[in-house]
Amino acid sequence: MAPRPLTEPHPSRLSPDHPRRAEILAAHSAALAAGASGYLDPATGLFALTARYLADQGRCCGSGCRHCPFVRTGS
Repeated sequence: MAPRPLTEPHPSRLSPDHPRRAEILAAHSAALAAGASGYLDPATGLFALTARYLADQGRCCGSGCRHCPFVRTGS
């Protein structure tokens, strides 16, 4: 199975029915397009790392990052 695109967080990290999902994904996409390491999460105000930044680290750090690209479908 192909890995998820970096623009699509695992549902366990960002629920498809999260009330601010579109806003969060827009902020993440803007950060990806800008080459930024992260963005201010519109839901929490916390700094969230982008999936690209996390992928470049080469492994999961175990911190439960919203955009972790290492969380597998079915996990």
